[in-house]
Amino acid sequence: MAELTALESLIEMGFARGRAEKALALTGNQGIEAAMDWLMEHEDDPEADEPPPAPRGSALGGEPGPEGRRGPGAAAGERRPALTEEERQEQTKRMMELVAQKQREREEREEREALEREKQRRRQGQELTAARQRLQEDEMRRAAEERRREKAEELAARSRVREKIERDKAERAKKYGGNVGPQPSLPVTEPGPVPSSPSQEPPTKREYDQCRIQVRLPDGTSLTQTFQAREQLAAVRLYVELHRGGEPGGAQDPVQLLSGFPRRAFSEADMERPLQELGLVPSAVLIVAKKCPS
Repeated sequence: MAELTALESLIEMGFARGRAEKALALTGNQGIEAAMDWLMEHEDDPEADEPPPAPRGSALGGEPGPEGRRGPGAAAGERRPALTEEERQEQTKRMMELVAQKQREREEREEREALEREKQRRRQGQELTAARQRLQEDEMRRAAEERRREKAEELAARSRVREKIERDKAERAKKYGGNVGPQPSLPVTEPGPVPSSPSQEPPTKREYDQCRIQVRLPDGTSLTQTFQAREQLAAVRLYVELHRGGEPGGAQDPVQLLSGFPRRAFSEADMERPLQELGLVPSAVLIVAKKCPS
């Protein structure tokens, strides 16, 4: 904290600026203690508020006499009884206490102002932190809503595929359920030897519209289902994901389909190809393996 000048200290103690300046000028600027002594001696002097007299020695062509140096208020000052040493010490003590009190008040005021500035800084910091927290909460809420929406869309898509599979199964059961029976034998036109085995005749390529798929799961169990020959391999993978265990439609790890012999891992591109084109008609055995993350 910067030290106050003698003039500022006197003004802080409650003295008028004119009196303080006059006291310092008449005491030769010897310090605040000498100025306070003069102010206490001339406390009730009405001429103390007048500006100090200008020096007249150079204007009159000679040194000012004793009366000139004392000024017009010297006579009135001489009539004032002089202060004893004890009174001077008491006045000095009171003035020093007043100076200390003013200094403490100024320090307390500055301390209060600094405390208020610190409170304002902390309040602004708390408001900024709260604004950042609200922004983060809004971003997290939007991200959670986006995840819920994506999950709902995925579940809806799975439900639609599952319903399609169930409809296809019902249609196949309705179409082929009552027509299973022995195939009629071809009429024999003429007696002859027993027909030769297929190995002795060139095989005729038969078009199958269905295929029977057996899927072996990692836990040793297996699933068997009949699919249309033109269905995509993705339908088989979806059937496995829905029936391999756990709650239907729940979140499951993605799986990869393998053929037993020859060994072959079906890619994502193969999932879009029909079973007939992949050579899985009329029947095939597939193996389920966990899909490695890409």
